[in-house]
Amino acid sequence: MSGIKGPAIFLAQFLPPSDQQVTLAEQCEWAANLGYKGIQLPTWDARLFDLEKASASQAYCEEILESCRAAGLEITELSTHLQGQLVAARAADTSSLDAFAPASLKGDAAAQREWARKQLIMAAKASANLGLTAHATFSGALLWHRFYPWPQRPESLVEEGFKELGELWLPILDAFDAAEVDVCFELHPGEDLHDGATFERFLSVVDNHPRANILYDPSHFLLQQMDYLAFIDLYHERIKAFHVKDAEFRPTGRSGVYGGYLPWVDRPGRFRSLGDGQIDFRAIFSKLTQYDYDGWAVLEWECCLKHPEQGAAEGAPFIAERLIRKSDRAFDEFSGAIR
Repeated sequence: MSGIKGPAIFLAQFLPPSDQQVTLAEQCEWAANLGYKGIQLPTWDARLFDLEKASASQAYCEEILESCRAAGLEITELSTHLQGQLVAARAADTSSLDAFAPASLKGDAAAQREWARKQLIMAAKASANLGLTAHATFSGALLWHRFYPWPQRPESLVEEGFKELGELWLPILDAFDAAEVDVCFELHPGEDLHDGATFERFLSVVDNHPRANILYDPSHFLLQQMDYLAFIDLYHERIKAFHVKDAEFRPTGRSGVYGGYLPWVDRPGRFRSLGDGQIDFRAIFSKLTQYDYDGWAVLEWECCLKHPEQGAAEGAPFIAERLIRKSDRAFDEFSGAIR
């Protein structure tokens, strides 16, 4: 029977600084030695992966897959979180996002957007060449700076913003549909798609596109004080990817959900290493199993206290202990009362 696969790990937070050498084979060996069975692969770091080559060359993709297989690993999804941010970005934010695009495009918002669009199209082709069925990304943010309704804003502002967001993403979603790969938006503060309400509004402007789906990460919902278990009940049909990331929210007399511009270590809501936060992962794994989620459980590690090596080492057994082998029979079948 199918079930949740894992444990897997998103490599982005565990790579050495950009001025140091690293190979995919080395990262695979490291992950496998910690007990992981899959890797989510960032597409913006050429030390590990050449997205353009992967979109055009099946032979190159076979080399990538063989590097993973040699360590006993599978690729869970490719990630274009950084490029997705640029698909829908305000010109006013260009300077803060310059690092996400090639240096030759610095300061040119239009060129960065076009580059990001092409990156996502290549990611669709590369995912298909690698035999993947899901892809992880961000929606970008045209409206996030207006998420709080003060100063007052006309409803037309939101409608126009989501209309533009849909127009930017619809051709990309069509490209992923042609590749038979789901686009899994990580619903995340700082993105226009950050909760169920915004995701529903997005669906309405992309004609309920079948490839518009969700990367479920409960940490972002806890920090927004949402019911992250009820979210699964509501949207399980669209959940096609899963980040296993912990968080805690401890409001004080000084600050709450908005964080008071404090550094992560001092914020009431902060990400934690697995098991150190407040999220009920046994309940999450149970609900996802109940709804037959058969994708990967991928550690995304972000903690303001614990060293990443410790977080990675603790993550694999944490996930493995929560995987559920779904029963193939009723627990009371022994009674024979129903024929």
